[in-house]
Amino acid sequence: MRFYSILPVVALGSALVLPPEQVFSEIEIEDHHSKGWYEEAVAEKDHVLSNVEESVEEATRATKHAWNSLSESSRNAIDEAFNFVGEAKDSVSDKYQETADSVKSWFEETADEAYNALDEGHHGPDHGHRRPHEPPHHGKPNLTVYQLISESKYTTKLAKLINDYPDIVEALNSTKANYTVFAPTDKAFAKIPDHAPKPSKEQLKKVLQYHVVPDLYPAFRVLKTHTVPTLLKSDSLGSEPQPQRLAFKINLRGLTVNFYSRIIAINIFGTNGVIHGVDSIIIPPPNVIEAIDLFPGGFSTLELGLVKTGLLDLLNSTDHAGGTFFAPNNFAFQKLGPRINAFLFSKYGQKYLKALLEYHVVPDNTLYSDAYYKAGSSSPSDTVGVENAPKGYFHIDLPTMLKDRNLAVDIARYGGFISIKVNAFARVGVQDGICEDGVIQVMDDVIVPPKKVGGPGSEEVQYWDGESEMSVEEFVDRFEGLVPKADL
Repeated sequence: MRFYSILPVVALGSALVLPPEQVFSEIEIEDHHSKGWYEEAVAEKDHVLSNVEESVEEATRATKHAWNSLSESSRNAIDEAFNFVGEAKDSVSDKYQETADSVKSWFEETADEAYNALDEGHHGPDHGHRRPHEPPHHGKPNLTVYQLISESKYTTKLAKLINDYPDIVEALNSTKANYTVFAPTDKAFAKIPDHAPKPSKEQLKKVLQYHVVPDLYPAFRVLKTHTVPTLLKSDSLGSEPQPQRLAFKINLRGLTVNFYSRIIAINIFGTNGVIHGVDSIIIPPPNVIEAIDLFPGGFSTLELGLVKTGLLDLLNSTDHAGGTFFAPNNFAFQKLGPRINAFLFSKYGQKYLKALLEYHVVPDNTLYSDAYYKAGSSSPSDTVGVENAPKGYFHIDLPTMLKDRNLAVDIARYGGFISIKVNAFARVGVQDGICEDGVIQVMDDVIVPPKKVGGPGSEEVQYWDGESEMSVEEFVDRFEGLVPKADL
């Protein structure tokens, strides 16, 4: 649809500068048996997360104060919130910067010690953090989220759109269920280019549905959550329509939705939910191939490989029910070394390149960092531990396009911190690239099939750690039986 082909360029403009590593995914623990240190590490991480949450709340105290200062008869809560946020913009920005820098610094200092502590039996450093003051709470909400939006001078364009869809009005005005609305301001709508074609009414409804989460997500729950389902259902995520998700990240710009839309006001409570203000319209995502094409600076090697092997057209046209693309970035390919890269992109190595890329594609199974749309299932699964399992390890074997070859995925969760590794060593650097037909997990390492060790009949395998140098001969050996001998 033309609407999707134009607006993402505007809305995703700021997303072109993606952080190479997410603030909340720096530490991985690989020894499952170091239980004592594990518990202390979890406690320390929870302490840091707690302070991050409190710092973010202090940063957005202006919004809370605006709400708390209202009487029960006040009918402009959302205006007061945006007014106060506007006046306190610089201080809020400074607090986000301070919070992000503090967390990043803590991780950088602790990451190496965390790995060493597992082997040496000692613990990481103790870092003190200031605890902000909690403002008092006064008053209760007396308007629905629909009424708050429709009566605000900052969300007039959003309200006008919502009014064109009676079912959305009814939902947001009903107290039978709770909703979380990520409300774009009028300034967010002003980012749409004047020459952009007018979308259809059906397309606009999808955009609105993508801003609404059918559950209550106050700011602290958002901060602890990686992805959430929305009212928008996608036919491309499963055998039956599945909820299209939003992804939350925190970086030096603050809390963001799908990497680019910044949350600028939080916790504007109504009688049937909560509103968070955002500075950009959240556009329903493109498909996987279109998303990769949006970032040529990060995926040019991958895209060249997809073109040379014919997989680009195949993945872009095949009717599939969701999927996960563990997409290696340019740096990941560089780690393979010049010899293997030269071989892969030569005439003789093209079959191996195709097999390698097929090994990164998981059809019909969509694995987010905290949710799993399993092939053939009618509903999402939280077996990887969303909020019901705040700590622990989860292992999933996912079938790939490469015949008879699975990926072993390990997900480690510590409160709001999630780490993903594939085949024991390959690390997901950027999690949850939300797409129309699946999800992209950006890899810092190319995933190479394991080799069997231990002699005939042995099931033991050895994974490549991504650090030790691999020869072309060893690389070819790892694809024994995966590439027809006639093509060797």
